[in-house]
Amino acid sequence: MKKTVLFILFLFSLQLSAQVISSTRWTDLFSYNNVIAVREDDGKLIAATENGIFYYTPASGEVTKLSKANGLHEVKISAFDYNPETKIGLVGYLNGSMDVITPEGITYVVDIPIATGYNGNKKINHISITGDLAVVSVGYGVSIFRLDKKEFADSSFFVTGGGVYEACREAVIKDNVVYAATSTGLKSHEINTTFTIYSTWTPLAAGNMTQVAGGSVVAFSDAATVRFGSGATFAALPQGFSAIQDVVVTPENIIVTESSAVSVFGISGNFIRSYNAGEALNTGTYSNSVIYAGTKTSGIKNETGNLLKPDGPYNNTSYKISLLNDNIWISTGNRTNRLNDAAPHPMNLGFYYFTGTEWIYPSFFKTSGFGFNVLDAVANPSDITEVFFTNFIPQASQGVYKMKFNSASKDYEFVKVYKTGLDVYHGRPVGLAFDDKNNLFGTVAFLDTENPDGNAGLMAYDRGSDSFKYKSLKITAATQKPVIADGFIWTPLPRLNALAAVDYKNTLSFADDEISIVARQNGLPSNSEGTLGIAIDKTGDAWIGTDNGLRVLSSASSNVKNNPTVEPIIIEENGIGEELFRDSSILQIEVDSGNQKWVSVNGGGVFYLSSTGEQTIRHFTKENSPLPSNSVTDIKVDNKSGKVYFATLDGVMVYQGDVLDVTENFGDVLVYPNPVVYSRYKGNVRIRGLAEKTNIRITDAAGNLVHQAVSRGGYYEWNLNNQRGVRVASGIYFVLMTNADGTDTATAKIGVVN
Repeated sequence: MKKTVLFILFLFSLQLSAQVISSTRWTDLFSYNNVIAVREDDGKLIAATENGIFYYTPASGEVTKLSKANGLHEVKISAFDYNPETKIGLVGYLNGSMDVITPEGITYVVDIPIATGYNGNKKINHISITGDLAVVSVGYGVSIFRLDKKEFADSSFFVTGGGVYEACREAVIKDNVVYAATSTGLKSHEINTTFTIYSTWTPLAAGNMTQVAGGSVVAFSDAATVRFGSGATFAALPQGFSAIQDVVVTPENIIVTESSAVSVFGISGNFIRSYNAGEALNTGTYSNSVIYAGTKTSGIKNETGNLLKPDGPYNNTSYKISLLNDNIWISTGNRTNRLNDAAPHPMNLGFYYFTGTEWIYPSFFKTSGFGFNVLDAVANPSDITEVFFTNFIPQASQGVYKMKFNSASKDYEFVKVYKTGLDVYHGRPVGLAFDDKNNLFGTVAFLDTENPDGNAGLMAYDRGSDSFKYKSLKITAATQKPVIADGFIWTPLPRLNALAAVDYKNTLSFADDEISIVARQNGLPSNSEGTLGIAIDKTGDAWIGTDNGLRVLSSASSNVKNNPTVEPIIIEENGIGEELFRDSSILQIEVDSGNQKWVSVNGGGVFYLSSTGEQTIRHFTKENSPLPSNSVTDIKVDNKSGKVYFATLDGVMVYQGDVLDVTENFGDVLVYPNPVVYSRYKGNVRIRGLAEKTNIRITDAAGNLVHQAVSRGGYYEWNLNNQRGVRVASGIYFVLMTNADGTDTATAKIGVVN
């Protein structure tokens, strides 16, 4: 299957002097630090990274980017190549799909030729383009891809004795011959009628080969030695290497990348120069007598030490987001075993911070020597330079940390760690939240202050004593991030079919707190094993997400102490009532200022619901939108800008929503697109900046009523049909709006060109 998207805003040809990549609705907050491959075209660099591609022009310093937000179809790039003659690039992904990037558009290719009986990894290991052909290396062998037709040609499945598939690590084409590097050696075969028969391939060199590159010569390597030649005979480069990461051949050079250094040789094997980047590398290139190193954590690094990349977080792994003013904090931790056990990232990540103008990664996480699994990070609303984060990890470094941002050094400084348990298996800090008085509270799993086995618990930060106080909820051990609203601390319990609501009397003291529990007998799904999230909407209703469905507690703060009943949302399908999200695992719920709900379903993407939940306004998945994953671990709405932030373990994506701060009066009313030209746009016209309830009348230039409606939630969409269901004629239309009680009005004009 192939799907083509015309990429109007950006032409891939690097001959253009100015390239601006933009998106009207979606923006990525991806990391472009982990550079997988670097290619060169007329002095301009093209770098493939984990979740996107960026373009660097040394002459101007311009950096632009391409990702799933504005053209690509996937994340987790595993291979890339580019032909400067045809201006065609080919991107390979971890899931086995590919994107073909041409000056005319981007084509998504998902039908890689899998051999019958092959059940292995579909990852695209390597791509090499020669003319109109690309050789694609996969776990089953190699496939030839025709770039002119955007389809696969022949494949050779490397089936050894006993039906075992031998993976091809890398392969190249030179003079119509494919050279393939495998764990047993370098092998070759002409692209002819017997190409598909693995037993007819010619072994050229035995050994555990990891790299092969082609161009004016063929060069290949194991971990320590690089050999090069015409394809028939080979000689070793006059230098030993250690832990070779990549070998690249250009028309003039052979470039060898080791773990932290890049060395450049001439085509005849003569040494030219080298550069030690002083950090972990994946690849490198040589352009206009300058070495560029593709790093694992810093983007492209040139010989003067400058880092070349789009600004972004340190890494793509993301778990929770905190927003305050224009600042962003993203935590990176994770848990397994039904949210019971820590799952720290292999890179020992902390949190990322956006200052409003640039991304910062605290050096503390690189130099402290501590183990980290940061589940949450929040800033003090009264002092944005002060940040607390929870470190949920069975090590001595577990606890709550306080950090202070130093604007001069652009770095966070460690202030203090607060131990939350008697040992590393108890007092596991989970989530943090400030109330409207700027008091800090948090949740703790396996709190051992009362029960040696551990209970779910709360903690409160006493600024006077610079310490935390603790309170056991006298119930199961695991917790989720708390939500503080209407005088209660609402705490989901992921390993028990229950929700805790603590009336904390708006004080730090736990002495007179009252604990209420909403459980199965109150109407939570009978098959649920835990509650995962909660949101209190603008009417005071609690939306409760469980691992097997959604429930609503009406007037939550008034009813929670009175043995309440929680209810499912029933929607009508073909005259039959169906429970919304029945048996679905609800990861996160967020309410916007118009009282609409964003709901994340594990494996099902994100739903945008009307205030009652009875209507689905949007449904975003990784298949129909730029979402990097169908499991969104956190959602945050910036009501000032209308932006919606989606955090996933594969990165953060931002959607420009239609709902800004919604009140009983009008905001800045905006109609878009306007004018509506049918040949360019066939969707609905959106009107935002409306009052919470808006009466809408649309008339033509003569004053005739063509459409009327009542909008709730701060925005409205008109399909350009009149009251008879017929599209209106070309002309100017007037939108007349009043709020619920008629005390505020607004008007707008819409131009229609059919």
